[in-house]
Amino acid sequence: MRDDRGELEVETLLKIVLGLIGVLLVLEIVEAIIGSIAGLLGPFFIVVQLAIAALIVLWLLDQL
Repeated sequence: MRDDRGELEVETLLKIVLGLIGVLLVLEIVEAIIGSIAGLLGPFFIVVQLAIAALIVLWLLDQL
């Protein structure tokens, strides 16, 4: 039986961790932007979400 543990270099692991942290930061920024837009639109935000979902479905079905 061959033991393949520990073959990942430290630099590669560091790049993966830094990439994941970058993705997390981008998601936090997008969440803050969407939250502020939702706060501005108030109750109409649900209508905007439904319209976006309908456009995506129509685009996927090639109806646009």
